[in-house]
Amino acid sequence: MEEKHQSAAERRDYLMGIVHNLPETPGCYQYLDEEGTVIYVGKAKNLKRRVSSYFTRDQQTRKTQLLVSRIRDIRYVVVKTEEDALLLENNLIKRYKPRYNVLLKDDKTYPSIAISNEYLPRIFKTRRRGAPGATYYGPYSHVPTMLALLDLCKTLYHPRPCHHIFTKEGVMGGKYEVCLDYHIHNCGGPCVGRQSREEYVKNIEACRDILKGNTGEVAARLRDEMMRLADDLRFEEAEQIRLKLEAIERFQAKSEVVSQVLHNIDVFHIEMDESVAFINYMHVTRGCVNQAFTFEYRKRLDETEAELLALGIVEMRERYGSTSREIIVPFPVDLPEGYATQTVPQKGEKRKLLDLSRLNVKQYRFDRLKQAEKLNPEQKAVRLMKEIQRELGLPRLPLRVELFDNSNIQGDDAVAACVVFERLKPAKKLYRKYEIKTVVGPDDYASMREVVGRRYRRAIDEGDTLPDLIVADGGVGQMEMIRRVVEDELGLDIPIAGLAKDGRHRTRELLYGFPPAAVGLKPGGELFRLMTQMQDEVHRFAITFHRQKRSKRQTASALDHIAGIGPKTREALLRALGSVKRIQTAGVEDIQAVVGKARGEKIYAAIHAADSDENNAADSDEKEI
Repeated sequence: MEEKHQSAAERRDYLMGIVHNLPETPGCYQYLDEEGTVIYVGKAKNLKRRVSSYFTRDQQTRKTQLLVSRIRDIRYVVVKTEEDALLLENNLIKRYKPRYNVLLKDDKTYPSIAISNEYLPRIFKTRRRGAPGATYYGPYSHVPTMLALLDLCKTLYHPRPCHHIFTKEGVMGGKYEVCLDYHIHNCGGPCVGRQSREEYVKNIEACRDILKGNTGEVAARLRDEMMRLADDLRFEEAEQIRLKLEAIERFQAKSEVVSQVLHNIDVFHIEMDESVAFINYMHVTRGCVNQAFTFEYRKRLDETEAELLALGIVEMRERYGSTSREIIVPFPVDLPEGYATQTVPQKGEKRKLLDLSRLNVKQYRFDRLKQAEKLNPEQKAVRLMKEIQRELGLPRLPLRVELFDNSNIQGDDAVAACVVFERLKPAKKLYRKYEIKTVVGPDDYASMREVVGRRYRRAIDEGDTLPDLIVADGGVGQMEMIRRVVEDELGLDIPIAGLAKDGRHRTRELLYGFPPAAVGLKPGGELFRLMTQMQDEVHRFAITFHRQKRSKRQTASALDHIAGIGPKTREALLRALGSVKRIQTAGVEDIQAVVGKARGEKIYAAIHAADSDENNAADSDEKEI
């Protein structure tokens, strides 16, 4: 044990020796494990200060502590500026793929458009990028946009849809034959010389312009050509050009989101969860978004939004060859000097673009969340519990929530109910019903105080699990009654909330704190709907118990005074005949079938004797009147 401790101490002395000799300049550092594998790459404005913080911080997350425990060596590279360190960090992460760095989720699920580098190039959609012999455009997270671009190219220029590989020698030597696509006007037949290769390649180049987003330039060229043909009185050919021009204008009308003055601009927005960052990237050309998709970074340590966004900007622009001189971002980030102009718009057309990017990243995050929750329903419960904890500022997750409600009519048949939710799911075996014992008349506050006291005194005596959150089906008054019992009388530290209702008995707001204040839950939001469902459940359970008790009392008053009918006989008759009224109107044979011949005759006689007494009393009352 001592030898192992000495070994750890020696390793720390070795690492601290490196740290103390680090320069106080910008650069990148690399942590290596005992096998010499790079496990983390980072950047810093001051290498010595940044690296030493890993070994001197008193409060570190568990993930950072685990990283530090596996460091066996440190390497570093000095650069001129912190911004240059960002570019180097990006390259080193892609080169080494360190275990503890953020992980960019592969975007292979997004389709792209490819143009092959053949003698007669093809245009087609694909999910595989990087294969030699093709130029790629995209990827496209919005598949309808990609399909619209392909359809526009097909409508305007009819690139060949076949998959054959044509050679110059084969075309020149007449090796190929026309296919059905030529006859139905889907292709000009360049493989058999019915369309010259020069014209075909010119059309493919026009398709490249469209895929780059330069539809305005294509439209201008078509318009010039249409006017030239019209001047030459070639009206049929000019008409064909006009139809192509209309197709481009229809596409522009659908895809244009801002002023066409905005050209060659990149837009980024970021949303973060505890373990994942979602970054949306859009490229805008002539006011049209011709690239738009969202990708994920799997967080490894405690990366900030600014750090991840900077890393994502460099990665995406390099990956997709963007040379835009302007970047629209939600907040300033550290980028290499002269890299691009950053704009944080507050209004106008650029703000609309930023809002569009924000909308896309939020929708993507929501879709991913729903998809994950379908595969793992428990994940949704944990997310909602964390949301409750965050909104109310609870000290711990509300793994167990208990709700109380009273029910009575003018104080009669007063009851209360407690329902329990564990991990936000009803734990019906733990539901409890209470008959109010110490309160006379309709006093909901006193009833709540009695029931809460009975429940938690018993829980303390029997060592039962206490809730992480108590919710009253009511407002400020109910919450105060619960607080007096839980805090003042029992000395328990349990958070208390209330669900207030409007005049139509619908959930209006969630209250929390003392004095209680409304928690700003969005009406119709997921958390608001959850709390409403919980309130409906406790109300349902309480009102059901109240109705059962009232029905039992009413049944007892009608049958208990009849000779020969005790509790067991009453239950047997009700079970067989269905109701008190049916028992009173049943024939003697029906009653005998349930309780026997002799007893049935006696009960039948007693019932009708009671009916006769009631009728005589009614007649007497009428005479007195």
